[in-house]
Amino acid sequence: MAPASPAPENRTATAYAALREAIMETALKPGTKLPEEDLGTHFGVSRTLIRSALARLASEGLVDIGKTKSATVAQPGPEEALEAFEVRRALEREVVRLVALGWNDSMEAPLAAHIAAEREASDAADHKRSVRLGAEFHILLAEMTGNSLLRRYVFEVVGRTTLIIAVYGQAHPQAASLAEHVALIDALRAGDTTTAENIVNSHIASVEARALGAADAGPAPLADILSRFTPR
Repeated sequence: MAPASPAPENRTATAYAALREAIMETALKPGTKLPEEDLGTHFGVSRTLIRSALARLASEGLVDIGKTKSATVAQPGPEEALEAFEVRRALEREVVRLVALGWNDSMEAPLAAHIAAEREASDAADHKRSVRLGAEFHILLAEMTGNSLLRRYVFEVVGRTTLIIAVYGQAHPQAASLAEHVALIDALRAGDTTTAENIVNSHIASVEARALGAADAGPAPLADILSRFTPR
């Protein structure tokens, strides 16, 4: 008996996750066109399912869907960039405050594992993967607050600010960010809310400061990019 095909919602989730990861690593650059027919062919799903995945990404500010329903990777403007970082600083100060107050030993292992993955990407000079992992570190912290709404807002704003860096900045070595993450964990473990808030505020200010204009190479074919992010 042939194995059952994945349920439509699972195939939509796979397409969404692959597209989001490709955007977060700036493999799909701002302004890249996302034709429904091409995406449907790549993922082996209908245009309706692809449209659902794109709508989810659009709700997170990562994709723009025009009046003709054509989709592109979003290109945040300067004012939106400023607003996104202001919101991110406010949210993440509350995240680290809650995590520091509610710290328990079970939080140590997943954070240490994530730091190890960040360090591996940094040591390999895989800067784009390192940037994505660095962003996901903050999402992991938000999950540890136990506040699902806060986690959702952090998930969305981290995605937007990572995209903003793709518009105005460039991938770079993450050694400094990694050291800040390690120092932040030390403060959280100690229950030191003031130090934790100061670290994350300074850290995000540094991320914002790195969002400077820089040229980059032209885009690769859409299918070639997505093949790296699609499960086999």
